[in-house]
Amino acid sequence: MYLKRLEIKGFKSFADITEINFEPGINIIVGPNGCGKSNIVDAIRWVIGEANIRNLRGQKSEDVIFNGTDDKRAQSMAQVEMLLDNSDEILPLDYSEVTMARKVFRSGESEFYINKSRVRMKDITELFTGTGLGKKGYSIIGQGELEQVLSGQALDRRLILEEASGTIKYRQQRDEVKRRLENTSNDLLRLGDIISEVRERKEELGYKAERARRYLQLNKECLGLERKVLLSELAYGQQELNRKQNKF
Repeated sequence: MYLKRLEIKGFKSFADITEINFEPGINIIVGPNGCGKSNIVDAIRWVIGEANIRNLRGQKSEDVIFNGTDDKRAQSMAQVEMLLDNSDEILPLDYSEVTMARKVFRSGESEFYINKSRVRMKDITELFTGTGLGKKGYSIIGQGELEQVLSGQALDRRLILEEASGTIKYRQQRDEVKRRLENTSNDLLRLGDIISEVRERKEELGYKAERARRYLQLNKECLGLERKVLLSELAYGQQELNRKQNKF
């Protein structure tokens, strides 16, 4: 697998569409300070999923969008497209060439693509895991990073070695399983709290339901008695009326 083409538009200092073609073997890009050589490395990092803008020498996401000059107006978005040769099938895709693309707008919205199909950043990260081309892999080393690797903490060097050997993929899978187990444990804990609360409410509602049933029963009996009293009073009144009519 090797990088065949890089197309950059609106990313950092690349205001116009810039296409860089690479050949197998060693490719060298030379130029004076400030011409944008480091921005090419940043573009590669960015398109394969770098989320920390500080690692791209910026402060916020819109810092990677061309901000304009006296001669050129600012761009509304940045786009980088990278074409990889996958004839050796290192990437687990049934394509001999794989195109990765990323866009970001000044609104902050980002889009990721694999072979023109929109995907999540997680999909791109998982695709490169274990290949050595991940955003934290050994294949991309910027200015000053080699010294940081040599003089850095043991854990930092270990992560790079794991990425180089391909074992970091299993570490990430393990961490993902542990995270899911932890989330499941938290869900079970919350479920236990809900069940306990429902049981308490069940007892309270059972008591209220029994009182309601008793009320309906007594109310029914009360209505029956009231009806009997009214009928009795009506019958008595009718008798009195008949008696007085007969008397006169």
